[in-house]
Amino acid sequence: MNEKRPAARYAADKIDPVRELAMQVLTEVHVDGAYANVALVRAMRAAQLTDRDRRFLTELVYGTVKAGDTLDDMIAKYLRDGKARIKPQIREILRLGIYQIFFMDKVPASAACNTAVELAKKHGKRGADSFVNAVLRAAVREPERAAIPAGRNARLLALREQHPFWMANRWVRLYGYERAEELCRCNNGSAPLALRVNTLRIDREGLLEKLAAAGAQARPSATVPDGIVVTSHGTLDALAPLREGLCQVQDESSMLVAHVLGAAPGMTVIDACAAPGGKTTHIAQRMENRGKIYAFDVYEGKIARIENNARRLGIDIIEPRLLDAREIGAHYAGTADRVLIDAPCSGFGVLRRKPDARWRRKPEEPGALPKLQQEILAGAAAAVRPGGALVYSTCTMETAENEGVVQRFLELHPEFVLERAGAFLPVQQTEDAMVQIFPTEDGGDGFFIARMKRL
Repeated sequence: MNEKRPAARYAADKIDPVRELAMQVLTEVHVDGAYANVALVRAMRAAQLTDRDRRFLTELVYGTVKAGDTLDDMIAKYLRDGKARIKPQIREILRLGIYQIFFMDKVPASAACNTAVELAKKHGKRGADSFVNAVLRAAVREPERAAIPAGRNARLLALREQHPFWMANRWVRLYGYERAEELCRCNNGSAPLALRVNTLRIDREGLLEKLAAAGAQARPSATVPDGIVVTSHGTLDALAPLREGLCQVQDESSMLVAHVLGAAPGMTVIDACAAPGGKTTHIAQRMENRGKIYAFDVYEGKIARIENNARRLGIDIIEPRLLDAREIGAHYAGTADRVLIDAPCSGFGVLRRKPDARWRRKPEEPGALPKLQQEILAGAAAAVRPGGALVYSTCTMETAENEGVVQRFLELHPEFVLERAGAFLPVQQTEDAMVQIFPTEDGGDGFFIARMKRL
């Protein structure tokens, strides 16, 4: 029989609603499998929060999610024999408490502990509050117990820099310790907010003025001529130029893809893996909204996102269609001047944008994905007409998913030749046959771009 707890067990006025909301979002992420960014946005839209509270909630949720196994390792050091069966909500309360004590210098330890204890009274069984209190008070008294030893190996790097061991170990083997450490630290930083100017409605200078009038601070991108980097802004949902369709959120590295593709007004273009439509709408802008773009995806819900983005930006040349990218060539053989394949990938280049992505990735994925990527590339490539161009891109740095896929495709398809992708970059051309960007370079996301011509 379930024990009934009297309401007086906890002091409601001592519970910080922002911390309680953070606990609820974390439970959605770790128990229900929700995406952290989606759950967080949903929670913030439902709650009446000040800008300060929104920032605090974001830091609590994203910081705790990113820290992942590191927090659990720290908690274990304050448990008897390092083990305990902890209920999900109590574990989230402990993670939040430990994160605040060790990683948020401006938060008084007493505030983190007191709210955690009251939350444990409210959401846990009898005795949970004493357990939480004992763990967190011990952490405050003896922080040295949670210290991660010095050392240059993948396991210690993973704990120090809050990454899965297999991922840190993979990067140490591929790039060496220093580069792996640099990548991990980059992933723990804040990703820049970049906006693509909707050149169908405004130029870059005009958008900069609009952003300034809306209270945002921004500067022109040094990488792409139609990009802007925003350094300070209020609530993104309330940013007027974005609502009005004068711009689109898109990373600078991602914007390079449409430039390398080189679609011109009047062309027929296929975007094989189009959702949510960032690159698709950029291609349409480069085409001055003249011509035809077929935008494919395998999920009906994502088709709606492409349509919504196009509508907001005032673009009417995009035709979203439901079709597996591997089958495109069979249905549209030789019809397109340009084909873009922004392939599904391990996403290692965008980990800092998705705090839970590092923990969702599986060690077998980098080895398994090239087969699918090669199938998509071969299937969609048949849609390129003679003399047309094919661009393959990913948001990862994995050689097997990038150069390996392209080289294997070229071996099997002599009707295509590799073009120098670096020559098509809009601002800083390079000699690179295939462009590989690391997220540690120039502030943008990690990205790969290759361009091939059909003879």
